[in-house]
Amino acid sequence: MILGLLRLDFRLHGNRSLKGKRQIANSLKQKLRNKFNVAVSEIEAQDSLDRLILGVVTVSRESRRVESQLEKALGHALASTSEELVDSSVEIFSSGDAGENFL
Repeated sequence: MILGLLRLDFRLHGNRSLKGKRQIANSLKQKLRNKFNVAVSEIEAQDSLDRLILGVVTVSRESRRVESQLEKALGHALASTSEELVDSSVEIFSSGDAGENFL
């Protein structure tokens, strides 16, 4: 089993409230969930007004599928918001035989 994590770090220009940040986050999370059937959550900087850090996770039996899914999710996230993406990273985890822990 292969697990992929995409970390998206956005700078929110002109945002003045947590409510405004939440609207941006919820919109982006819902778009990614609906289009790619991935898990999405705000993973850091929850109290920051000018940063939004999302984690996008997918699981598959094939690493190629996981990488492709996360690459497409990144492209869709960039196309879906006008906010500035300041950093993104992908981590791939795999498990060996059944019963082993993720690396």
